[in-house]
Amino acid sequence: MGRKQAFTKSELLDQTKKLLIEHGYEGFHLKLLSGNLVGARSTIYQYYANKEEIVAACMKRAMENVLQKASAIGETDCMEALQQLLTVYLEEADFHQLLGDAHKINKANSSAAANDIEFVDQAHTTLKKQLERLFVLAQQEGHLNTSIPLPVVIGVFFNLIDTPNMMNIPTPQWSKLLFQMWLGGAGRR
Repeated sequence: MGRKQAFTKSELLDQTKKLLIEHGYEGFHLKLLSGNLVGARSTIYQYYANKEEIVAACMKRAMENVLQKASAIGETDCMEALQQLLTVYLEEADFHQLLGDAHKINKANSSAAANDIEFVDQAHTTLKKQLERLFVLAQQEGHLNTSIPLPVVIGVFFNLIDTPNMMNIPTPQWSKLLFQMWLGGAGRR
């Protein structure tokens, strides 16, 4: 007699995210996933047809979360908004790297996966426009050095996301520390 279904779609996606972070896209497979869930492997197929669909759905869910938090940030104080955005991005820092693997998903295998990856791509565009708008405003208001090209400023800002938190301080405090260093620089003038 087989094991009965004992996990929800949400639990499936939570475990998928955890395993993707631990093993990467190439190291993730359905046998690994089913071994980390309580329930029959066949239950996975009640939700998703293949690896591509599960991973794409996981990426979409993470991006929906980021997009929801980012769109809730008020933009009247551009510097506060940028600091809050950094916190949002740091909360998904581990998964941020995996979103770069979206191009590896074979969208021809599944229209559902193709739709989810299209959503991820569109969300990236939305987030990029928000950041560009805030950085331009910050430059116009004199918060940023105008002699440094905006793409450089934005690139360094994004690199903050990959900075290891070796002190293991809570994300909001880590975000403020990184933002302060980014804004002020690390050297004396």
